[in-house]
Amino acid sequence: MISLRRVPVLWRRLDVTVQDLPLGLLFLSLSLLPAFDSHGTQFGGMPPRPFDGLATVAVLLECLPLALRRRWPLLCLTLVSLGFAVDQLRGYHSVAGTALLVALVSAGCHLEPHRRAAALLFSAAYVVLSLALLRLGPGEPPSEFVTFYLVLAFGWGAGAWLRSTRAAEAEHRRRVAEDTRAAERARIARELHDVVTHHVTAMVVQAEAARYLTAAPDRLDHALTAVTDTGRRAITDLRHLLDLLNPDHGTGTAEPTEPRTPPVGRLLTLVEQTRSAGQPVEFTEEGTPAESTGSADLVAYRVVQECLTNALKYAHGSRTSVRVCHGAKEITVEVSTDGSGSRVPSPGGSGRGLAGLRQRVDVLGGEFSAHPRTGGGFVVRARIPAGSPS
Repeated sequence: MISLRRVPVLWRRLDVTVQDLPLGLLFLSLSLLPAFDSHGTQFGGMPPRPFDGLATVAVLLECLPLALRRRWPLLCLTLVSLGFAVDQLRGYHSVAGTALLVALVSAGCHLEPHRRAAALLFSAAYVVLSLALLRLGPGEPPSEFVTFYLVLAFGWGAGAWLRSTRAAEAEHRRRVAEDTRAAERARIARELHDVVTHHVTAMVVQAEAARYLTAAPDRLDHALTAVTDTGRRAITDLRHLLDLLNPDHGTGTAEPTEPRTPPVGRLLTLVEQTRSAGQPVEFTEEGTPAESTGSADLVAYRVVQECLTNALKYAHGSRTSVRVCHGAKEITVEVSTDGSGSRVPSPGGSGRGLAGLRQRVDVLGGEFSAHPRTGGGFVVRARIPAGSPS
């Protein structure tokens, strides 16, 4: 037995012709009821005539083509107009005459090519029908024909308005989808930049230092161990990022991975990793983190991570100072490098890092600045409101 909740779903799966057929059958059934004889659309003043075989043909032409009103709107309008002309010229005045307005609304809404030509042809056919009714009928005033034409034109205009509204909504949804995809691509690019650049830079620095430690096996072993640990952390972070992008991949089959290292907010671990790469870092953390920091904790972590990565790349060996202050409503971060060190061979900068940090901070309504210091070096400051949604 089909559940009532599934009825709308099954209905939407049907072909549009099947969905539109009941409307035509409704008009047909009303037109064939004796109680509605000569109670339909009366246009032109032709005297009423009892139903006969030709009346049945006219009613069928007016009603059944409504099943085609969305799939073939021009064919639907043509057939319904032909049935309407027979209906009015013979004086049947059936309820099916109302189907002409429905066909016009549908044509204005769903007709794609040759819209203007179809409107002109319909207007010309209407003039011919009006002249025929003026000649055969009792002589209705021209104002009646003009008024009825305005009603039909209103139906066409209503359909055209529906069409433009739907097109505008579709365009709006397309733009929103494109903007969402672009924002998501930018977010993924920032995450990849933050994860990959930091770890790879640390590995490059550590590997360069290991080249000069061949005479000191203990220090060489320590340097290579640091490279290995950094690589493992990079793999773990990349796996975490890939799990966020595709959480269903490997569900139930993948081996459990170690926790993401370092956890968000554990800045000391990040500082120690940078120190092990040969960068002297002074770290100060003040205040107590708020109970709910939202994304602020992550953004603060990314600011420190990017700044330490840049210090390794562009001022290796120079004194670097990291100061993080946790307030009740915000987190402030300041990272400065005196710039007295030397630049080591490393992957070239793409300019994404600082620009990505500025975007992260701006999204949370904070302030971000990055500029050279007087007398040399570089300083980055960020004020990040706490409690913003992730």
